[in-house]
Amino acid sequence: MMATLRCDHPDIEAFIEAKHEPGRLRMFNLSVLVGDAFMAAVRDNQPWDLVFDGFCGKTLPARELWEKIMRATYAYAEPGVIFIDRINRLNNLNYCEEIYSCNPCGEQPLPPYGACLLGSINLARLVRNPFEDGAELDIERLRELVPVAVRMMDNAIDVSGFPLPEQAHEAKAKRRMGLGITGLGDALIMCRARYGSDRALELSEGWMKEIQRAAYLASSALAAEKGAFPLYDADKFLDGESVKTLDADIHDAIARDGIRNALLTSVAPTGTISLFADNVSSGIEPVFSFTYTRHIRLADGESKEEEVSDYAYRLFKRLKGEDAPLPDYFVDAQILDPGDHIVMQALVQKYVDSSISKTINVPSGIAFDDFKDIYDRAYDAGCKGCTTYRPNEVTGAVLEVKDGKETAEPELPLDKPPARAETAFESGAVVYMTQPLHRPEELPGKTYKIKWPESDHAMYITINDVVRDGRRRPFEIFINSKNMDNYAWTVALTRMISAVFRRGGDVSFVVEELKAVFDPRGGQWMGGRYVPSLLAAIGDVIEHHMIDIGFLPSPKEKREGRLDTEGPAMKQVVGLPDARFRQCPKCGEASVVRQENCDVCVSCAYSKCS
Repeated sequence: MMATLRCDHPDIEAFIEAKHEPGRLRMFNLSVLVGDAFMAAVRDNQPWDLVFDGFCGKTLPARELWEKIMRATYAYAEPGVIFIDRINRLNNLNYCEEIYSCNPCGEQPLPPYGACLLGSINLARLVRNPFEDGAELDIERLRELVPVAVRMMDNAIDVSGFPLPEQAHEAKAKRRMGLGITGLGDALIMCRARYGSDRALELSEGWMKEIQRAAYLASSALAAEKGAFPLYDADKFLDGESVKTLDADIHDAIARDGIRNALLTSVAPTGTISLFADNVSSGIEPVFSFTYTRHIRLADGESKEEEVSDYAYRLFKRLKGEDAPLPDYFVDAQILDPGDHIVMQALVQKYVDSSISKTINVPSGIAFDDFKDIYDRAYDAGCKGCTTYRPNEVTGAVLEVKDGKETAEPELPLDKPPARAETAFESGAVVYMTQPLHRPEELPGKTYKIKWPESDHAMYITINDVVRDGRRRPFEIFINSKNMDNYAWTVALTRMISAVFRRGGDVSFVVEELKAVFDPRGGQWMGGRYVPSLLAAIGDVIEHHMIDIGFLPSPKEKREGRLDTEGPAMKQVVGLPDARFRQCPKCGEASVVRQENCDVCVSCAYSKCS
């Protein structure tokens, strides 16, 4: 997900710091909506009001707020920035919509209920005579591919199912799409052009202009065939700032036939599809590294490592020999200067009507003084947004270079899962995991037997534990029985509880949730105690096990005030039990009170008078 907040909102300072706590908002990218007025205030050293609904909550120097953004980005790779005024000004649809946010990676600024329809052309597959003096992109083939892609994506709008009617209406009223590219970094290498160089800029500009021309002409031809998008207004659309920059023949075609799609081009991160395309460089990114390790999360919560090598690198070795040295145009994200990234993004943005997903990777050792002006430079260059990634302990990395350097995967420009599953942080003494624990080959554990009175067959509950930093904690649970009536829900229950256990933190709430379940048909008496449901009985077993391994305090420790609410390392005296409560002979909790001349337990169904 993407969360955005305007730079003049009273909560902006808290928003900037929202992900400084590791593990918090892991599945969100954060970006500040930066307007032109704010950038002017920063440069003129003016005061800046934080206002909401006419109320000014605070005034602070604009440069101070900008400094907070840059220091947070330097330390935690959050937040990115979205130059929102530029996005709205250049939007082909600025006459009928206003943009406040974008899709998770930033390449598609979207209105409420907006849909993100993306497609990419692999430039690396279009290079002829790679690594030779005459290497070039097959422009004719590119011109043939783009109209096919535009027609295919336009058809996708009509055949897609949308969860909400508002989304379907939005998509079909404007028919926006984001046709883009992948493999640019590899294509440049194959054409002997160093990423960020004048030669790379010249080639990229020619390729992107061809894509823009072909896409707009194809959409106009579709409009002649099928009709323009419903919200098309010829005068307002043709008066748009971006549309005015199109070639005269494109402008004339739109004036004559209209246009089928309000917006046509975008550059997505393409992290996954670039892997499927034989691991070409993703989007407009440079090659991440010519060889690296990718950390893949599996469906069962486990993860594995996979060695990956770049497409252009492998092709060069195959054509030139394994021992052939790499020429100087073989550059990757590990060595590029931030300026190389910015000039490439700004150049491509000229021919993209939506936006671009781009991460500026910088080394961990870069000084803040060398880093702090990156967003300024991106703004001046004409970019619509910017994100950076400097390796840090909080966000970790999906991709890892084996020399010890780590950096971000372009597809997830912010808040990547850590490279090692055991990466954790502590709050008090509770260990929170930012990624599930790995499962060792062998785990210690115990199996418990429950004989539920309603069932002819016993239920066997196995709980296995894992030891981290000398602490034993539950890791997984299995339930088995010959009674197949409960099979489906017991499998679902154990998978869910095991997933919770592997995430770390204070998982004792699982016990409380299970023990709070009451069967509407009535519970059962087990061992002299009333158990309100079979799920509550399972909760009792898990609680017993947690106490046995020292993860939870025993009832005696609770009575004496040695509460361990945060796990075994938080055993601390917190005072005597509330004198109003006494221990319940049924459930053992210190929760018996005197009501209407009778002892009643507020934690279970016990009553001395019943």
